[in-house]
Amino acid sequence: MKNFLRQHLFSISMFTLLTSLCMAQNDVKIIKERIVADLMQTKTEDEHVALLMNKMNADGSFKGINYEDLSRTASFPHGGHTRDLVYMAKAYKNKSSRYFKSKALKALIINGLEFWVKNDFVGDNWHDNQITTPTNLGNLMLVIGDELPKDLVAKAQPMIFRANMNASGARPSGDRIVIAGILAKNLLFQNDYKEFDNIIKIIEGELKFGTGERGMQHDYSFHHRIDRVNNTSSYGYGKYANAYGEWSYYVSGTPYAFSKDKINQLVDYYLDGIYKQMVYGIYEDISVKNRSISNPSSFQPYSTLEIERVLISTDYRKKELEEIIRLRKGEAKPSASFAKFFWQTEHFVFQRPAFYTTVRMFSTRNRNMEEPYNGPGKLTHHRADGTNYLMLKGDEYLNIWPVYDWQKISGTTIMQKPQLPGPNEIQKEGLTDFVGAVTDGLYGAVVFDFKSPHDPMEAKKTWFFFDEEYVCLGTDIKAKGNMEVATTVNQSLLRSDVTMMQEGSQQIVTKGNRVIQKVKWVHHDKIGYIFPQPATVSLSNQTETGTWAAITDQKNISKDVLSKDVFKLWYNHGAKPSAGSYEYIVVPNINEKDLNETSSNNRFIEILSNTSALQAVKQTKLGISQLAFHTAGAIDIDKGLNIRLDSPGMVMVNTKDGKVKGLTLADPSRKLSRMLLSVTGIYKAQGDSYRTVIDEKQNSTLFIVDLPQGVYLGKSVQIVLN
Repeated sequence: MKNFLRQHLFSISMFTLLTSLCMAQNDVKIIKERIVADLMQTKTEDEHVALLMNKMNADGSFKGINYEDLSRTASFPHGGHTRDLVYMAKAYKNKSSRYFKSKALKALIINGLEFWVKNDFVGDNWHDNQITTPTNLGNLMLVIGDELPKDLVAKAQPMIFRANMNASGARPSGDRIVIAGILAKNLLFQNDYKEFDNIIKIIEGELKFGTGERGMQHDYSFHHRIDRVNNTSSYGYGKYANAYGEWSYYVSGTPYAFSKDKINQLVDYYLDGIYKQMVYGIYEDISVKNRSISNPSSFQPYSTLEIERVLISTDYRKKELEEIIRLRKGEAKPSASFAKFFWQTEHFVFQRPAFYTTVRMFSTRNRNMEEPYNGPGKLTHHRADGTNYLMLKGDEYLNIWPVYDWQKISGTTIMQKPQLPGPNEIQKEGLTDFVGAVTDGLYGAVVFDFKSPHDPMEAKKTWFFFDEEYVCLGTDIKAKGNMEVATTVNQSLLRSDVTMMQEGSQQIVTKGNRVIQKVKWVHHDKIGYIFPQPATVSLSNQTETGTWAAITDQKNISKDVLSKDVFKLWYNHGAKPSAGSYEYIVVPNINEKDLNETSSNNRFIEILSNTSALQAVKQTKLGISQLAFHTAGAIDIDKGLNIRLDSPGMVMVNTKDGKVKGLTLADPSRKLSRMLLSVTGIYKAQGDSYRTVIDEKQNSTLFIVDLPQGVYLGKSVQIVLN
């Protein structure tokens, strides 16, 4: 009887074990099938397959690929070899292709793979060996590996396994998930389910904050390296968020599925980080590009696939995600209005339904620009010097870069040198810490106490953003040396006539380059530029020439001379300015007639101060005053309404009928734990982050405001008063 029971229990245990194994194998089969289906989604053209077949030499190499040059600046053309093998394999597996199950095509694929494993091309750039080659060879295995000679597959495996969690590129950053994903796919091909389980757990765990280190920051920007340069739209998008979302889709509905909390955090990162650093959430924002700006781009909406995949696993913030889908498909027009400061990255974004604009800066807390690794981006020295790009459609700067004047970048104040220093002089530490913004999520102001790490020059720069216009102020502009200093209002593609109002006369500006005096406003491409006091500025609207090869040290780049019409508007502060300044108002989405009519009162804009101590602007129609105190001080923002700040800082004041309705404060220096703000009037109020002290004799209220600390240093505090 005992033996019977033992045998019965053993049978049950074995049945349970086998059932579990079968279920696990079925789950893995589902995941593998999804990955292969994803790979096969790419359409193959028979004509292109024929072209590849004809390009293959007898030894398995392809004509047109320089296999000798493995240098970093060559951009690893060898990757084209393995990529083309995958393309051919997809055609071989595609039932609608005339090459489906073609013995001739399969023989060429084998020949091409034999050539590769015989030579084992290793590039000077780690990315070639740990990502490019393993990705392509891993995909080849998943598509056709089961039909390739086993010994050939075995020879390819060490090359694929250069993508492993001990590889140098697998550090926490934008590449870790990618490398883990390559490894996971190859483990599926090898039916190594146990190790696959471990790697999936690693991928799931990578969605986390890494503030102060590589990775996603608490403001939902992304740092790929310890230089703390903004990489949200590059490594932080495709290689981090989308790679994570891809795997969340592959494992959804299986025991390997990622937790709902992780998926929801990914949604937050998309909506509050990535999509807020895109033009309307549709197009790429060139202000957050780094070295890749020297590569040609296309102007098209981003895919909706990443969102559709996330929505399979969660309905968190579903309406917002679906709105981005509609925008990208052209089924809706932009409607969102917001302001956001990425305090971990010194980057400000501002959107209204008709325009999107940004300010890019740097400080003692982060470096200015990505190093020009592997060659691209050799002229990007000044692209974080208070860069202020403005987009209405999104293509205003599309591929302007070969003909671009890299010392007249929109929004910046730059010493005009005969030529820029070498690429090894691009990345610099910031020299000032009073860099930041104040924002309530809808409006905002930005301050940049700028000292150039490249030149003996400094300036105090501020921007003030409202619904239909924004104001740009600069003061205390100083420089040594004999080179002129320029503040650029904008440099973009010339898309229309340029019109100006000069001494009461409206006129179309003929093409050319000139200095114009006593100008009240300039209009170009639906954007108006108002000078509160008629100014002397320089204006160029003419054809410029250049080459893609001149702006990169990469090899195999076109040296063909390109010509593009370019619009440039700038202040020339001269050489050795000691107290230079500028004031201008940017009005997006406006015609000449409305610009002329509203310029007479400067569109209800009142510049309260533009000094080294205080830069301040009031939009009287909105009742919003924005103040950048470089030192402790006070100012009357309205009759009988005084604002006093006991330290440097930024304040935004919302008023109605002479009463304060709201306050927003921020400490750009990140040094303070609290700020003391005095306001005329009696306001009996208190909240979680502030308390008040009333002085009835002086008819004033002191607000004692606790500031965010730790990973939230630099974030604004908002106070709503009833």
